[in-house]
Amino acid sequence: MVVELTDATFQTEVLKSDLPCLVDFWATWCGPCRIIAPIVDELAAEYEGRLKVGKVNTDENQAVAAEYGISAIPALLLFKGGQLQERIVGAVPKNVLKQVIDKHLG
Repeated sequence: MVVELTDATFQTEVLKSDLPCLVDFWATWCGPCRIIAPIVDELAAEYEGRLKVGKVNTDENQAVAAEYGISAIPALLLFKGGQLQERIVGAVPKNVLKQVIDKHLG
């Protein structure tokens, strides 16, 4: 299940999460964001119980996007223990995302 994240919920849902979190920064007008969205949904299902997956609409939640220097989308950030571990920018293949996730779940 993918969690819709906002400026107000980001700290509680991501930074204080017991699970590692993959956060997809996106916007409705972004073509590559629409391409990667089904992959993010698949990853949420595949890693359920081991990884929290969330999405931040950068048009509606500019504070958290600015805090993490999101200047290009889609941007996928992986957090673990409240710390940013990885930053992936652009629509990358699913296997690339899985390699990054697996490295931090090991």
